Amino acid sequence: MEQGYRFLVLFLLAMMFSRAMCIRHHKSTNNNNGSSSSSSSSSSINGSFCLSWRLGVETNNVLPWRTVPTECLQYVENYMIHGQYEQDLDLIMEQAMSFVSTITLAGDSKDAWILDVDDTCISNLFYYKSKKYGYVLLRCDPYDPSGFRAWAMKGWCTAIPSVLGMFNKLIDKGFKVIMLTGRDQETLGQITRDNLHNQGFIGYQRLVMRTAANKGQSAVKYKSEVRKQLEDEGYRIWGNVGDQWSDLQGNSPGNRTFKLPNPMYFVP
Repeated sequence: MEQGYRFLVLFLLAMMFSRAMCIRHHKSTNNNNGSSSSSSSSSSINGSFCLSWRLGVETNNVLPWRTVPTECLQYVENYMIHGQYEQDLDLIMEQAMSFVSTITLAGDSKDAWILDVDDTCISNLFYYKSKKYGYVLLRCDPYDPSGFRAWAMKGWCTAIPSVLGMFNKLIDKGFKVIMLTGRDQETLGQITRDNLHNQGFIGYQRLVMRTAANKGQSAVKYKSEVRKQLEDEGYRIWGNVGDQWSDLQGNSPGNRTFKLPNPMYFVP
C-alpha cells in the first residue's frame, strides 16, 4: 500500500512538472521578427533560434524537415498572420516585376511564365491554422493527403494579393502564364479551376495537374518533366514562382526563379 502511495505521489508530481513546462513553453514569445516581445531570456533565445531556423528553411539548408520545431510554434504563427509574411511576399513580387520590366517579348506567343498554385497563387493558410501552422502538440503531423484533399474540395482558398497582382501584369504584358501544380487532376481538376477563377486568376494559358502517369513521382521530377515538355513545345520560360524549392529545382527551371516563403511545410 505504501509503495502504491509513493508511486501515485511521484506520478502526480511528474504530471505537474510536465504541465508547468508545457505552459512555460507556449507562453514563451519571440523577438520582433514575426513574433511578439518578451522580457524573459529564454524567449529571446527561442526567437533567435526560430529566426535562424526559418532562414535555414527558406535557403534550403535545413534538410529534410517534416514539422516546425516545437519551440517555434508561436513564432511561425506570428510570422504568418501578423504581417511579416505579406511584407516578404510583396518584396519578392516587386523583384519579379522589376525583372519582367526588362523583358521584350518576341510576339510569337511563346514567352511563358510558370506559377505554382498552392500557397503561391492561392493560400491554404486557413487549413494550416488547424495544423498549428506546421506542428501539432505531442505528435508529428506531416502532410495529410486526405485532410488536404477534403479542404481543397471546398474551393475556399483565397488569392495571395501580391501574386495575383503580378499575374494580372504578366497577362497584360502578353506572357503565357502556365499554372503547374501537384494537385490531382482526377479529383481536384474542376474545383481547382473554379477556385482560381473566382479568386481572379483568369486568362492563364493552361493548368497542368498530376495525372495517373505522374503518380508517385517527386515534385522535382514531375515538374521538371512538365517544364521540359513546355520547352519542347517551343515555350521560353522566363520566370518560375513557387513556395517550395521542389517547384524550382531540376531541369528547365526558367531564366529566373522566385522562391516564396513557407515555413509551414516542406514538399520534397
